[in-house]
Amino acid sequence: MTEPRVRLRDVTIADADQLDAWSADPSPFNDFGGGRDPVDREALAAGPLRNEHNGQLIVELIEGSRALGTVSWHRVGYGPPGGSDAWNMGIELAPDARGHGYGVEAQALLARYLFENTSANRVEAQTDIENIAEQRALEKAGFTREGVARGSQFRAGAYHDLVTYSILRSEVESV
Repeated sequence: MTEPRVRLRDVTIADADQLDAWSADPSPFNDFGGGRDPVDREALAAGPLRNEHNGQLIVELIEGSRALGTVSWHRVGYGPPGGSDAWNMGIELAPDARGHGYGVEAQALLARYLFENTSANRVEAQTDIENIAEQRALEKAGFTREGVARGSQFRAGAYHDLVTYSILRSEVESV
């Protein structure tokens, strides 16, 4: 096993300007138009951006402690609350951090984090059908391609198909 290159950490008030800068230059697959509001500095100052419903963490390069982007998640339900809950996760890396495998590591770390800290049996992610790099990253992180949600995301003036991936608790080592 190779040594990890990235870690996940809580977002802090010191990250606010960087988050705003990343928001101003989203990847084409995360650009929903209209710009984004500045990050809520009061929420950052109040504590971690994570709770029983959703969360966000910084993806950080271990060597040099450089922030590379964010991972986030929110709860989704597939039946009665509790036993049928899952997590839907996403990632956004800075342009210069893409293509180096950091996303693979970060998404595997987030899945492990969610399984270690919650009772959910499933973590899922969706990506644009044209986002081949993210599809490869999810597969390398241990996720299984499940299918296509046709016309499910409105972005850039048109509906786009999303590919759905998941990983189950039993598929993650020593959780």
